Formats: sequence, structure tokens, C-alpha cells
Amino acid sequence: MDRTVISRDGTSLAYARSGRGPAVVLVSGAMSTGATTAPLAARLADHCEVIVYDRRGRGGSGDTQPYAVAREVEDLGALIGEVGGGAALYGVSSGGALALEAAASGLPGVTRVAVYEPPFTLSEEQAGARLRYTERLTEALRRGAHGDAVELFLSLTGLAPEMIASARSSPMWAGMEAVAPTLAYDDAVMGGGSVPRERLASVGVPVLAVAGGASPAWMREAAEAVADAVPDGAYRCLEDQNHMVDPDALAPVLVDFLGA
Repeated sequence: MDRTVISRDGTSLAYARSGRGPAVVLVSGAMSTGATTAPLAARLADHCEVIVYDRRGRGGSGDTQPYAVAREVEDLGALIGEVGGGAALYGVSSGGALALEAAASGLPGVTRVAVYEPPFTLSEEQAGARLRYTERLTEALRRGAHGDAVELFLSLTGLAPEMIASARSSPMWAGMEAVAPTLAYDDAVMGGGSVPRERLASVGVPVLAVAGGASPAWMREAAEAVADAVPDGAYRCLEDQNHMVDPDALAPVLVDFLGA
């Protein structure tokens, strides 16, 4: 990230800017930095002006306390200001939930929103699992047990215990522990995990919800529920894609949606 902007509460946000055309801010999900969305940005830059950034508490960005979801919405407002006051938002996973919340809050300058597989829950069983995760995550972070917090998150995503054990002994684990406190931020963004239909009904811009055909059915159903809940929503399924979507498959869909 070669640039910084100061958010409303004084937090410094690291970001990079590339390309020309309709502006779009890429919002990463849990355990991710702006580097996660950089491959997609490279494929969009021929058609769009793209902003990638490190969400607060990650990478090169600061982390002013206390945390509130509204502060992350203000962060998006600061980035939109850097491209002239108007931009679309694209968010992946819980970053999609943040992008939707920004639009629902009436953040000035948001022109449209695209999301990929925001992990909202649709069943009581999933809601119960999300509640237990929140409780255990809060306790792990209170104890400063960042490794346990990362394990909880990886378990929530469905990663097998042996894969988690392998990850814990890998060189990348220290970096994962470093951003573990931000798991609480993404958990707050998810707001309990259920599809926030009443909140989404207040979104006043077009929304595109995308999911992968190779992802679990509940992820596709959650994306469809988002598209149904907003006043101007559309749903798209990308065959053979899963939660780790290929930028080459996703970029043309976003370019079309952004009018680029």
C-alpha cells in the first residue's frame, strides 16, 4: 500500500489506487488484508479505478479504540472521498456484509454494491453455531489467546481439525495471530449472522449478490436472500467457483455490473 488517508476518528488507513473508469473500493473479509483483493484489482484496473485497502487493525492501517462497525463505515467514506466522492463497493465474505451496512446506513457517495458470498445464516442451527462462536471468540480474545481465536474461526469456516493443526505449525500462523483481534470486528459486522432483511430493505442503490456453484448450498441461498431483501437486487451464480473465487471468473461480472 503506497498511500494513506485519515478516517474520521483519526485512524490512518493504508490503501493503493490503480486504473481508470468507474471507481470501486474492494473490501476484504476476515483474516485478510488488502493484498487479498489485489489480484482482483489487477483484473479490474483496465476498466475501473480501483481502491484496495487494509481494513483497520490490519496490514499498514491503524486501529483506534474502541471499535465500532460505524467506524469502519466511516473508513469507507474516507476512501470514497479519495476518488472524488463517489464509488461502488465490492465486498467478499464478511467484507460484503460491511459494504451492505455502509449502503444501508446511507453513507454518501456509495453508487452501488456488489458482494460475494456474505456468510449470513438461514437456519436456527447455523444461528446457534454463530452464537457459540461469538461467545467463545470473545472469551479467547479476553484471555489474549490469539491462537485459540484463529482456531475458532477456522473451525467455523469448516476447516478440518487436521488442517487446522497443520496451519498452526506453518510459518503463516504468526501473521494470522497478529490479526486475530480483528475477528471480533468481523463478528460485529455480521451482527449475529442472520440475513438482516429489515436493514437491507433500506439500501437505496443497486446490489449484485454473487455466489459460487461449487460452494455449499447455504452460501448460495444467503446470496439469493440478500438480493431478494434489497429493493434493487440481482443474484448471479458462477459455476465451478467456491468461496475462494477465481478473479478471472469474477472480474467480468463486476465490470458489467459497474457499467465499465
